[in-house]
Amino acid sequence: MKRTIIAASIVATTSLLSFAATANEPVWDANKVQLIAEKLDNGVYAYYPSDAKELEAKGLPVATSGGFIVGEKGVLIIDTMLNERLNKQVQGMVATEANKPIIYAVNTSFHGDHSYGNMYLPKETKIIQHEVAKDYIDNHFAHDTEFMMHNFGKGRGIEEIKPTDADILVGTGGDITLDLGGKRVEIIDFGFAQTGGDLFVWEPESKTMWSGNPIITVKPSLPWLLDGHLLETLASLQKVRAFLPDDATVVPGHGSPMTPDDIQWHIDYLDTIKTQVQAAIDEGLTLEETVAKVQMPEFRGYALRDWVHPSLNVPAAYRDLSATK
Repeated sequence: MKRTIIAASIVATTSLLSFAATANEPVWDANKVQLIAEKLDNGVYAYYPSDAKELEAKGLPVATSGGFIVGEKGVLIIDTMLNERLNKQVQGMVATEANKPIIYAVNTSFHGDHSYGNMYLPKETKIIQHEVAKDYIDNHFAHDTEFMMHNFGKGRGIEEIKPTDADILVGTGGDITLDLGGKRVEIIDFGFAQTGGDLFVWEPESKTMWSGNPIITVKPSLPWLLDGHLLETLASLQKVRAFLPDDATVVPGHGSPMTPDDIQWHIDYLDTIKTQVQAAIDEGLTLEETVAKVQMPEFRGYALRDWVHPSLNVPAAYRDLSATK
């Protein structure tokens, strides 16, 4: 697992740097993002960038989303953001809407925009991570901050970030249930979804799920196979969709609330890439020939598609499917 994550991070760094070099600016600027809170149900909130819906409609990248759940005992935050500025916005929304202590914070992955804000939480807040996320942070934190500064820019508060130990760990394939006082929250590992250390947060009363990065946002965004594992990622997203009632609400990793049906776009994309890459392998095509052949124009519209699809996802699928032969 460690070697897989390191190798994938190098691939992702190269790909994102190529995009950033072309654009000459961060994918999104953490010094400018303004978050808003949306009440989804009693004591259940999503937070996301104020321009999320506008950017989604254009297929453009959206900054990190998350949420918080309010119980009688206190509040659980889902994802703590990239820097102090954004974490303060989250804590400010909690103070405005709940005025209760933040007793738990869940990181849906080790990615810095979902976890760096841990260091700004109140001391009494218990941090929850997947054991794979903790392992990555313990062993590769310096590499991760370099990656984030390359792609999100220096002077965005990343330089001052220090790792913060998790208090509660979820094991591979595991789940835990928290009692916030009148609110029960489930934290679930559905399997390898993007990093191998992905956590999904489910509040059953309101039928709300926070997905983190395995589901970026509504179409035309595409899944990122950062660590490869096409087959496992596809299977995990199928499990998530089967788990969700049709009237559930999904808060994705980088966008505004969506429906369970919106997940089908991501599943269909991965299923199509699986079919077409497998056909190319069966024809004896090389990786380069496969990348050239597997165009999938029906899944266009995402601003980052021209590197996510040919530079990241098709090669990941080719390696994964080749290994199963």
